[in-house]
Amino acid sequence: MTSHASHQSPGPVAPDAPPLARKPVSLCVVAMDEEDRIGQCITSADFADEIILVDSHSTDRTREIAAGLGARVIERDWAGYVAQKNYCIDQASNEWVLVLDADEWLDAQARASVIAALTRADAPDGFELNRCTQYMGRWIRHGGWYPDRKLRLFRKSVGRFQGIDPHDRVRVAGRVERLAGDILHHPFRSIADHLRTIDRYTSIAADEKHARGQRAGLADLTLRPWGKFLRMYFLERGFLEGIPGFVIAVTGSFYVFLKYAKLWERWARRGD
Repeated sequence: MTSHASHQSPGPVAPDAPPLARKPVSLCVVAMDEEDRIGQCITSADFADEIILVDSHSTDRTREIAAGLGARVIERDWAGYVAQKNYCIDQASNEWVLVLDADEWLDAQARASVIAALTRADAPDGFELNRCTQYMGRWIRHGGWYPDRKLRLFRKSVGRFQGIDPHDRVRVAGRVERLAGDILHHPFRSIADHLRTIDRYTSIAADEKHARGQRAGLADLTLRPWGKFLRMYFLERGFLEGIPGFVIAVTGSFYVFLKYAKLWERWARRGD
Protein backbone atom coordinates (compact mmCIF):
# COMPACT_ATOMS: atom_id res chain seq x y z
CA MET A 1 0.00 0.00 0.00
CA THR A 2 1.40 3.25 -0.98
CA SER A 3 1.49 5.87 1.72
CA HIS A 4 1.56 9.53 0.98
CA ALA A 5 3.49 11.74 3.36
CA SER A 6 1.33 14.53 4.58
CA HIS A 7 2.71 18.04 4.68
CA GLN A 8 1.52 21.47 5.68
CA SER A 9 1.67 24.27 3.21
CA PRO A 10 3.85 27.07 4.52
CA GLY A 11 2.07 30.11 5.87
CA PRO A 12 2.60 33.58 4.49
CA VAL A 13 6.17 34.78 4.74
CA ALA A 14 6.52 37.88 6.91
CA PRO A 15 8.11 40.72 4.99
CA ASP A 16 11.40 42.10 6.22
CA ALA A 17 10.91 44.90 8.69
CA PRO A 18 11.48 48.23 7.00
CA PRO A 19 14.59 50.04 8.12
CA LEU A 20 14.02 52.71 10.71
CA ALA A 21 13.92 56.18 9.29
CA ARG A 22 16.73 58.50 10.29
CA LYS A 23 15.63 61.27 12.60
CA PRO A 24 16.07 64.73 11.04
CA VAL A 25 19.03 66.64 12.40
CA SER A 26 20.23 70.23 12.27
CA LEU A 27 23.93 71.04 11.94
CA CYS A 28 24.71 74.11 14.08
CA VAL A 29 27.94 76.09 13.66
CA VAL A 30 29.13 79.46 14.97
CA ALA A 31 31.94 81.16 13.08
CA MET A 32 33.92 84.25 12.27
CA ASP A 33 36.56 84.51 9.51
CA GLU A 34 36.72 80.78 8.81
CA GLU A 35 36.72 80.69 4.99
CA ASP A 36 39.61 78.19 4.91
CA ARG A 37 37.87 75.70 7.25
CA ILE A 38 34.11 76.13 7.08
CA GLY A 39 33.70 74.09 3.88
CA GLN A 40 35.28 70.95 5.35
CA CYS A 41 33.22 71.36 8.50
CA ILE A 42 29.90 71.50 6.65
CA THR A 43 30.60 68.86 4.01
CA SER A 44 31.63 66.33 6.66
CA ALA A 45 28.01 66.46 7.89
CA ASP A 46 26.27 66.94 4.55
CA PHE A 47 23.62 64.41 5.61
CA ALA A 48 22.14 67.10 7.89
CA ASP A 49 18.59 68.12 7.02
CA GLU A 50 19.31 71.72 7.98
CA ILE A 51 22.50 73.75 8.35
CA ILE A 52 22.56 76.85 10.53
CA LEU A 53 25.57 79.14 10.63
CA VAL A 54 25.64 82.03 13.12
CA ASP A 55 28.35 84.38 11.90
CA SER A 56 29.90 87.23 13.89
CA HIS A 57 30.51 89.67 11.02
CA SER A 58 33.20 87.79 9.12
CA THR A 59 35.36 89.95 6.89
CA ASP A 60 36.23 87.05 4.56
CA ARG A 61 34.03 84.68 2.49
CA THR A 62 32.79 82.53 5.40
CA ARG A 63 29.13 83.45 4.92
CA GLU A 64 29.22 83.08 1.14
CA ILE A 65 30.86 79.64 1.30
CA ALA A 66 28.41 78.40 3.92
CA ALA A 67 25.41 79.72 2.01
CA GLY A 68 26.70 78.02 -1.14
CA LEU A 69 26.70 74.73 0.77
CA GLY A 70 23.07 75.19 1.76
CA ALA A 71 23.43 76.85 5.15
CA ARG A 72 20.96 79.32 6.57
CA VAL A 73 23.26 82.15 7.58
CA ILE A 74 22.42 84.43 10.49
CA GLU A 75 24.67 87.41 11.19
CA ARG A 76 24.85 88.34 14.87
CA ASP A 77 27.14 90.24 17.21
CA TRP A 78 29.41 87.98 19.23
CA ALA A 79 27.71 87.25 22.58
CA GLY A 80 30.28 84.89 24.10
CA TYR A 81 30.89 81.20 23.50
CA VAL A 82 28.09 79.81 25.66
CA ALA A 83 25.45 82.38 24.67
CA GLN A 84 26.28 82.28 20.95
CA LYS A 85 26.07 78.49 20.74
CA ASN A 86 22.81 78.36 22.67
CA TYR A 87 21.39 80.99 20.33
CA CYS A 88 22.47 78.86 17.36
CA ILE A 89 20.75 75.68 18.57
CA ASP A 90 17.65 77.70 19.42
CA GLN A 91 17.36 78.51 15.69
CA ALA A 92 17.24 74.82 14.74
CA SER A 93 13.88 73.53 13.54
CA ASN A 94 14.73 69.90 14.38
CA GLU A 95 14.80 68.28 17.81
CA TRP A 96 18.18 66.66 17.16
CA VAL A 97 21.17 68.96 16.72
CA LEU A 98 24.78 68.24 15.77
CA VAL A 99 27.08 71.04 16.91
CA LEU A 100 30.51 71.49 15.34
CA ASP A 101 32.99 74.34 15.65
CA ALA A 102 34.08 75.82 12.34
CA ASP A 103 37.55 74.28 12.78
CA GLU A 104 36.14 70.76 13.31
CA TRP A 105 34.88 68.03 11.01
CA LEU A 106 33.71 64.41 11.32
CA ASP A 107 35.99 61.60 10.21
CA ALA A 108 34.43 58.78 8.16
CA GLN A 109 33.77 56.56 11.18
CA ALA A 110 32.22 59.37 13.20
CA ARG A 111 30.02 60.32 10.27
CA ALA A 112 28.75 56.73 9.96
CA SER A 113 28.25 56.50 13.74
CA VAL A 114 26.19 59.70 13.83
CA ILE A 115 23.95 58.54 10.98
CA ALA A 116 23.45 55.14 12.65
CA ALA A 117 22.68 56.77 16.01
CA LEU A 118 19.94 58.86 14.42
CA THR A 119 18.16 55.69 13.20
CA ARG A 120 18.00 54.07 16.64
CA ALA A 121 14.57 53.59 18.18
CA ASP A 122 16.17 53.37 21.62
CA ALA A 123 18.44 56.39 21.21
CA PRO A 124 19.50 58.14 24.42
CA ASP A 125 19.29 61.91 24.78
CA GLY A 126 22.83 62.64 23.68
CA PHE A 127 25.99 61.20 22.17
CA GLU A 128 29.60 62.15 22.71
CA LEU A 129 32.60 61.64 20.45
CA ASN A 130 36.34 61.78 20.94
CA ARG A 131 38.10 64.80 19.45
CA CYS A 132 41.55 64.49 17.91
CA THR A 133 43.55 67.67 17.32
CA GLN A 134 46.16 68.31 14.65
CA TYR A 135 49.09 70.45 15.76
CA MET A 136 52.31 71.26 13.92
CA GLY A 137 51.40 68.67 11.28
CA ARG A 138 50.77 65.86 13.78
CA TRP A 139 47.62 64.24 15.16
CA ILE A 140 48.08 64.54 18.91
CA ARG A 141 47.06 61.61 21.14
CA HIS A 142 48.99 62.42 24.32
CA GLY A 143 49.65 65.39 26.57
CA GLY A 144 46.04 65.65 27.72
CA TRP A 145 44.71 66.49 24.26
CA TYR A 146 43.09 63.12 23.56
CA PRO A 147 40.46 61.67 23.78
CA ASP A 148 39.02 65.12 24.68
CA ARG A 149 35.43 63.85 24.66
CA LYS A 150 32.77 66.24 23.39
CA LEU A 151 28.99 65.91 23.66
CA ARG A 152 27.89 67.27 20.30
CA LEU A 153 24.84 65.26 19.15
CA PHE A 154 21.79 65.71 21.39
CA ARG A 155 18.12 66.53 21.72
CA LYS A 156 17.93 70.29 22.06
CA SER A 157 14.90 70.07 24.37
CA VAL A 158 17.11 68.53 27.09
CA GLY A 159 20.56 69.91 26.19
CA ARG A 160 22.17 73.33 26.62
CA PHE A 161 25.63 74.81 26.54
CA GLN A 162 26.93 75.72 29.97
CA GLY A 163 30.29 76.56 31.50
CA ILE A 164 32.34 79.71 31.88
CA ASP A 165 33.68 81.41 28.76
CA PRO A 166 35.79 80.53 26.91
CA HIS A 167 35.29 76.91 27.99
CA ASP A 168 31.79 75.89 26.97
CA ARG A 169 30.36 72.40 27.35
CA VAL A 170 27.01 70.71 26.74
CA ARG A 171 24.90 69.42 29.62
CA VAL A 172 22.09 66.98 28.81
CA ALA A 173 19.32 66.07 31.24
CA GLY A 174 19.22 62.41 30.28
CA ARG A 175 21.23 59.41 29.17
CA VAL A 176 24.38 59.87 27.10
CA GLU A 177 26.34 57.29 25.11
CA ARG A 178 29.64 57.41 23.26
CA LEU A 179 29.99 56.94 19.52
CA ALA A 180 32.87 55.46 17.55
CA GLY A 181 35.01 57.77 15.44
CA ASP A 182 36.62 61.15 15.98
CA ILE A 183 35.80 64.77 15.56
CA LEU A 184 38.92 66.05 13.82
CA HIS A 185 40.14 69.44 15.00
CA HIS A 186 42.55 71.94 13.43
CA PRO A 187 42.35 74.92 15.79
CA PHE A 188 45.66 76.69 15.08
CA ARG A 189 46.99 77.66 11.69
CA SER A 190 50.44 78.32 13.18
CA ILE A 191 52.22 78.82 16.51
CA ALA A 192 51.61 82.55 16.10
CA ASP A 193 47.90 81.84 15.71
CA HIS A 194 48.06 79.65 18.82
CA LEU A 195 49.62 82.50 20.82
CA ARG A 196 46.95 84.92 19.63
CA THR A 197 44.29 82.46 20.80
CA ILE A 198 46.01 82.10 24.18
CA ASP A 199 46.07 85.88 24.56
CA ARG A 200 42.37 86.13 23.72
CA TYR A 201 41.24 83.19 25.87
CA THR A 202 43.29 84.20 28.92
CA SER A 203 41.80 87.70 28.80
CA ILE A 204 38.30 86.22 28.81
CA ALA A 205 39.21 83.81 31.62
CA ALA A 206 40.80 86.56 33.72
CA ASP A 207 37.74 88.78 33.27
CA GLU A 208 35.46 85.94 34.38
CA LYS A 209 37.54 85.20 37.47
CA HIS A 210 37.78 88.89 38.33
CA ALA A 211 34.01 89.28 38.04
CA ARG A 212 33.60 86.44 40.56
CA GLY A 213 36.02 88.10 42.97
CA GLN A 214 38.81 85.56 42.56
CA ARG A 215 42.35 86.80 43.13
CA ALA A 216 45.84 85.70 42.04
CA GLY A 217 48.94 85.39 44.17
CA LEU A 218 52.55 84.41 43.69
CA ALA A 219 51.79 80.70 43.99
CA ASP A 220 49.31 80.99 41.11
CA LEU A 221 52.00 82.59 38.94
CA THR A 222 54.70 80.06 39.80
CA LEU A 223 53.40 76.72 41.03
CA ARG A 224 50.32 76.40 38.85
CA PRO A 225 52.16 76.85 35.50
CA TRP A 226 54.94 74.47 36.55
CA GLY A 227 52.38 71.90 37.68
CA LYS A 228 50.58 72.20 34.35
CA PHE A 229 53.79 71.52 32.42
CA LEU A 230 54.67 68.48 34.55
CA ARG A 231 51.21 67.02 34.14
CA MET A 232 51.00 67.52 30.37
CA TYR A 233 54.55 66.56 29.46
CA PHE A 234 55.25 63.71 31.88
CA LEU A 235 52.06 62.37 33.52
CA GLU A 236 50.00 62.64 30.33
CA ARG A 237 53.01 61.55 28.23
CA GLY A 238 53.26 64.57 25.99
CA PHE A 239 56.91 63.63 25.46
CA LEU A 240 55.71 60.84 23.13
CA GLU A 241 54.63 63.51 20.63
CA GLY A 242 58.18 64.81 20.07
CA ILE A 243 58.70 68.55 19.54
CA PRO A 244 54.95 69.24 19.11
CA GLY A 245 54.32 67.60 22.50
CA PHE A 246 56.94 69.81 24.15
CA VAL A 247 55.48 72.94 22.55
CA ILE A 248 52.00 71.94 23.70
CA ALA A 249 53.19 71.50 27.30
CA VAL A 250 55.07 74.83 27.29
CA THR A 251 52.16 76.76 25.80
CA GLY A 252 49.77 75.04 28.20
CA SER A 253 51.94 76.21 31.08
CA PHE A 254 52.12 79.71 29.59
CA TYR A 255 48.32 79.78 29.29
CA VAL A 256 48.00 79.18 33.03
CA PHE A 257 50.67 81.78 33.86
CA LEU A 258 49.13 84.43 31.61
CA LYS A 259 45.61 83.84 32.92
CA TYR A 260 46.67 84.48 36.52
CA ALA A 261 49.04 87.31 35.60
CA LYS A 262 46.16 89.10 33.86
CA LEU A 263 43.92 88.43 36.84
CA TRP A 264 46.52 89.97 39.18
CA GLU A 265 46.80 92.94 36.81
CA ARG A 266 43.05 93.56 36.90
CA TRP A 267 43.11 93.93 40.69
CA ALA A 268 46.29 96.01 40.56
CA ARG A 269 44.64 98.49 38.22
CA ARG A 270 42.09 99.11 40.94
CA GLY A 271 44.86 99.76 43.42
CA ASP A 272 43.77 96.62 45.24
